Amino acid sequence: MQDLIDWLQHIQPLSAKAQQALLRHCAVLKLSKGEILQSIGRTCYTVYFIRKGSARIFYYKDGNDITESFAFENSLLARVESLFTGRPSLKGIELLEDTELIAISALPVFKLYDEFPQIERLARKITERGYVDTVNRIESLQFHSAEERYRQLLLEAPDLLKRVPLKHIASYLGITQVSLSRIRKKVQPVII
Repeated sequence: MQDLIDWLQHIQPLSAKAQQALLRHCAVLKLSKGEILQSIGRTCYTVYFIRKGSARIFYYKDGNDITESFAFENSLLARVESLFTGRPSLKGIELLEDTELIAISALPVFKLYDEFPQIERLARKITERGYVDTVNRIESLQFHSAEERYRQLLLEAPDLLKRVPLKHIASYLGITQVSLSRIRKKVQPVII
């Protein structure tokens, strides 16, 4: 689980004791493409760190499957609206590839905040990053065209087209697959 610790250490340094306390509430999971990691209507009690693979958070609106976000290697994944309120979520998490994750039981970690202020500081910094990402996503939908959002998505995740079905990309962008096809003809993927 050293990859998780290394990733966390870039956000907030943790003492060896804090690392050990945190790791006691972690478990490695290996799951298959297409599996539902967390179902719609269930309460979220777990934060996931993706070691390998990808996932999406999704929901249904008017019978349509809508992708809210994607997560790839070295990122955290959770339905935070449920995690922080304790209420069932209207969203689910689906694995887009065979995926290896580290599952972090959130409630016991929350209890470590008083004993390890650096863990609480880490959680605050992660939450701040998540909040900024959410604001950026909302502003992108408000102020940018679908083509601009598509270009930005390719910059952020250049191998996205190889890993994610087009229907999920289209729903994430808030457009139809036909509109996505038109945009893709105009915009060439970024090759790094």
